[in-house]
Amino acid sequence: MINPFKRTYTQTELSFFDFLAQNRLFEELTKKELLLFLPFLYLRKYTKNEVLFFRNDPGQALYLIKSGTITFKLDIGQRFESIAHVPAPAVIGNSALLHKAKRVYTAVVTSEMSEVYVLPQVNIFNIFERRPVIKAKMLEALSEIYHQDFST
Repeated sequence: MINPFKRTYTQTELSFFDFLAQNRLFEELTKKELLLFLPFLYLRKYTKNEVLFFRNDPGQALYLIKSGTITFKLDIGQRFESIAHVPAPAVIGNSALLHKAKRVYTAVVTSEMSEVYVLPQVNIFNIFERRPVIKAKMLEALSEIYHQDFST
């Protein structure tokens, strides 16, 4: 029997859910929970050598890479040292999930072009405030990401 009150999702919404669920931060969230983030995802196009954020900047947004490659760089003296290349799909700028956290590296586009969804921290925190279960799921995922990075 079909439930007439059950929420159905558009193909666009389902595509977004698939995109978000490719990342550990979002993979435990339900479709209903993921739907809360969709109005706040802003698609930006960046070109080669454009900076998404600098080291020591406040973590004011989470970045979801739809296409292209981003390189993490550290400034050592007068030069930048590449420490990692991150191809799409990926999420960077996890410090946006934490209050008053600063960026630990500079993020630069190294492909010719990159499409990136920007999710402002203020919107993340508003969702966290209204839905503590989402906050718990995402912060647990963040903890697992950090634990995995440091244990390998």
